Amino acid sequence: MKHFTIASKAMALLFSAALLVACAGSDTKEEDEAAAAAAAAAASASAAQAAQAAQGAAVSAEMVALEEAAASAGTVFYFEYDSASLTPEALDALNANIALLLRNTANVRLEGHTDERGTREYNLALGEGRANSVRDYMVASGISGSRIETISYGEERPVAYGTGEVNWSENRRVELKPQ
Repeated sequence: MKHFTIASKAMALLFSAALLVACAGSDTKEEDEAAAAAAAAAASASAAQAAQAAQGAAVSAEMVALEEAAASAGTVFYFEYDSASLTPEALDALNANIALLLRNTANVRLEGHTDERGTREYNLALGEGRANSVRDYMVASGISGSRIETISYGEERPVAYGTGEVNWSENRRVELKPQ
């Protein structure tokens, strides 16, 4: 009987040990699953952060490219004699600036200018017509009119002094200025 009691004690001891190992294994398994889930969440967050950083870099690179294109095109749009119609060259330069303005919220002022020929009143009206022509094209291209101010200086602010077509052609312009 003593043999039986030792055997039953041994069995009870083995059973208890197996139970402890099973419980310990169960806790470890749950801990492993929790750790794996946390690692997956961290990896997902890291991937999202990397994607956001890459997107931010792409947007930043695109803005730099747009700024360079606008700077290269210039912010002065020239007109023919006695005309407020946009020339193909002016449209090209204007489109580069519009592409940049569509990506930001900057306000601009359009300053209309003329050469010295004509009366003061006529030149103020022609400068206004030129500024409005640029504004209308910008609005038609998607820029909010509330972001655009127009003003005419007529012949009052020439960039080239003197007479002759070379000087006059430089003064027939609209200047786009940031506000």
